[in-house]
Parts: sequence; structure tokens; C-alpha cells
Amino acid sequence: MDSGSREENASKQDSAVTGATLANIPGLQIRRLQISDAALYRDIRLEALQKNPEAFGSTFGRESAEPLSWFEARLGAADIFAAFLDGTLAGIAGYSAQENLKQAHKGRLWTMYVRASARNMGLGKSLVAAVLDHARGRVELVQLTVVSENESARKLYRAMGFVEYGYEKQALKHNGRYYDEVLMVNFLDESSS
Repeated sequence: MDSGSREENASKQDSAVTGATLANIPGLQIRRLQISDAALYRDIRLEALQKNPEAFGSTFGRESAEPLSWFEARLGAADIFAAFLDGTLAGIAGYSAQENLKQAHKGRLWTMYVRASARNMGLGKSLVAAVLDHARGRVELVQLTVVSENESARKLYRAMGFVEYGYEKQALKHNGRYYDEVLMVNFLDESSS
């Protein structure tokens, strides 16, 4: 699909994302980022990699060396939802579906990040809700991984219907330190009622 029709489809679907999950947070807008938002996406993605390097599989060094066109390509290939507070980008969460035919019933929530100044307001919950709303009707389940030490994220995901199904020891290694990851899944047909 070319980027123009992708952006048109995203605009049509944005209205479905901005439902009841936003009611209690003044000034909050959740929408899918478009290719034209690549500079905004690059800034928050690099901030996430710099401030929470243990939480992501990639590194600041790797992605900061990439041109803006690389971030445009990522936005063209996946659905990245953004939370804006009074017009300022405050958080992101990515969604992608598996491409393999035998795994096409599975989606993935990834690159979840909320800026420190916007935490504990419900933004994370709104972003996860937007991803899950988007995934319904496309896939049967959504998976994610989260660093085992990030109890606040694990608590958020549990509150949004995710359950733990596995544990990967030494999943990530950063600056000589290993981080374990918890594997979580939300079976959409069970949580959508």
C-alpha cells in the first residue's frame, strides 16, 4: 500500500480510537502517527532509548545515526499511536500484526513509552486501549514483552487484560547487565465483552 492511501485509511480509523478512554484526561488526543510526523516520532523514540535503554531491544546509538527517512519508513510499515496533551506529544505505543500466515492471528504491542512529565495520568492506559481497539477485528490476540523489573508497566498491562505466559531470562543485555523479560498476551475475544 502506498503511503498516501495508508494515511487516508489511518485518518478514517482515528475517529474509532478516540472513544471513552479519553474522557477523564483534559487536553488528550490519541491518534496514529503519519509519515509526516516522522520528526516528532524520531524525537520521542530517541528520548525513550536514551532515558530507558533497558526497556528496548534497540539502542540510542543505532537509531540516532539513522536519517529521518528511516523513521518515515517505520511509520509507513507499522501503526504507531501517539498521545498528545494540549498538542504536545507525550507518549507512543506501536502495533504490528504478524505477517506469517500461520501467525497472522497475532498482533504485537511494542515501543510503549510515556514521557516522565506525563506519567501517572492515565496516558499509558489510553495508549494501550487505542492499540487494543485497533487490533480488535484484525487479530485474535496481542502479545508484548516487558522488562521484569518494570512493575508499573506490568501492572498497567494486567489492568488492560494482559496475562503473563512466559519469562525469558537474560533477554536483553545493556552495558554488561542482563535484563529478564516477561511475555504477556491479551486474548481479545475473551476481554472484549
